[in-house]
Amino acid sequence: MRKRIPVGRGGVAVILCWALLWLLAAAPAGAAERPVVLVMGDSLSAAYGIEREAGWVHLLAERLDGAARVVNASISGETSGGGAARLPALLRQHAPDIVLLELGGNDGLRGLPPGQLHANLAAMIEASRGAGAEVLLLGIDIPPNYGPAYRDAFTGVFRELAERHAVPLVPFLLEGVALNDALMQADGIHPKAAAQPALLDNVWPALAPLLEAEGVALAARGE
Repeated sequence: MRKRIPVGRGGVAVILCWALLWLLAAAPAGAAERPVVLVMGDSLSAAYGIEREAGWVHLLAERLDGAARVVNASISGETSGGGAARLPALLRQHAPDIVLLELGGNDGLRGLPPGQLHANLAAMIEASRGAGAEVLLLGIDIPPNYGPAYRDAFTGVFRELAERHAVPLVPFLLEGVALNDALMQADGIHPKAAAQPALLDNVWPALAPLLEAEGVALAARGE
């Protein structure tokens, strides 16, 4: 008959500690290493005027179904300057693998200089890459009443940045939505809940390759 060796409280604590460490080591690697997608946007990504769960960023998280963690750091009314100021802390906090930059609409609506928008977005691209993240740039347009010269300079910022920094670009987030009254809210600026799947579909073709590069198996998810 084996002799029982008494274990004191300290011994029990040590055993429990080793058991916990073993369980952590045996846990699936993917549980702790899911890619992180950080969305830096304004009201278009903050689900302005609709339920947050209906917004395209939330729909993105649902589509990924846990394969990646989506952090929505979008704020209604945000400008590129505000986003540039907030980004460094968010990069440190979340260590994202992919950063989506959806900013500039409020710069345009306020008539801010396109050069300022260019500088702010360029700084955000460089900061994101410096933190080891890939970047996807989401372009936006402004109403024609701002004049063709300003409008061309504004939209040209996104194209020039995409080319100079070799980052993928969605030319116009609201493509197929902006001129459809049935999909836009009464202010003519913000899309309705019914339009949010279309926004996600506009983003998805450019985002999917970045996700796959991070090991997200999209084909297995039927995407």
